[in-house]
This record gives sequence, C-alpha cells and structure tokens, in this order.
Amino acid sequence: MALRNALLAALADGESSGYDLAKSFDVAVANFWSATPQQLYRELDRLETDGLVEGHVIEQTNRPNKRVFSLTDAGRGALHDFIARPPKATAIRDELLVQVEAMEPADFGAVRSHLQTTRAASVTRLGRYQRSRELLLGGRTEEQFLAETDRLGHFLTLARGIAFEEETVRWCDYVLTVVATRLD
Repeated sequence: MALRNALLAALADGESSGYDLAKSFDVAVANFWSATPQQLYRELDRLETDGLVEGHVIEQTNRPNKRVFSLTDAGRGALHDFIARPPKATAIRDELLVQVEAMEPADFGAVRSHLQTTRAASVTRLGRYQRSRELLLGGRTEEQFLAETDRLGHFLTLARGIAFEEETVRWCDYVLTVVATRLD
C-alpha cells in the first residue's frame, strides 16, 4: 500500500492540515502505517499535483497560517478504486524474529535485552491505542458504538492494532520465559 492511499483514507472524514495529519498518523494510523511528517508533506504535494486533494490556506491571527487539505472527487474515486482492489499479501520483515531464529546460548543475554525493549515499546503503544479506543467510544459500549457509527474503519483498525500489541507482549513474555529457563 502506498502512503498516498493512507493519506486519502485519513482525509475521508474531512479536511485536515498537514500538521493534524501527522498527529493522527502518530495515533490513529500508527498501528498499520508509519510515515515521517516530511514524507506526509511531500505526498500531500504530489496528491495535490495529481488532483486527488486540494489545499487552501486558512489565515490565523497570532499564529502562522495553516494549509488545509481535502479530498477531491477524483481523490474519493481513487480511494474507492483502492478499496475495491484485493490487498497485497503482507510481508513480515522483523529483525527481532531473525535474531531469535539465529540465537545460540551465548546470544541469550543480548536477545533478552532486545525482547525486553520490544515488550516495553508494545506496552506503551498498547496503552496509547486503548486510550484512543476509549476516546472513540465516548462512554458508549462497543455494541452501541458499532450500531451508531457510519465509519467503522478506524475502530476496526484500532482493534487490530490492540490485538497485535497484545500478542507481541504475550510472545515476548513466552520467549523471555524460555530464555530465562535456559540461562538458569
């Protein structure tokens, strides 16, 4: 999937500034797509050149003006075309898995440290995703939210991010237990 499709999807709910898109990528989209702010701005410029988004400047007092982007009809069409295509298979490329695959007893200490770091990062992301979920639900039950919302995508991708991080924590705990048993 190209960054352009992730940006088109992020703009499907309405106009947004590049700054706000970068913030939303850090929270809402980070569980399935990452990009630096510089990459986002470059891609927004390309999308505008291609006629898929349009930008306009909002003048502000006491603050710098901000540029806001929205989908054009062509952008909505491109997003719908993307959604209609079968997705490419996900290719997993994970250095930690290669390290675990290749480790020997002499490597257990280093791998244990890598696992602890990975686990801590997953716990942090998991907490952020769970807070986002609670904000999205807004005091409603999951069933109420799902019955009332027209846009299920954000909630469902957030659920996938939560499940992924929970599984990463479980797997790290499992490998740490196995390695600890071997070190004793």
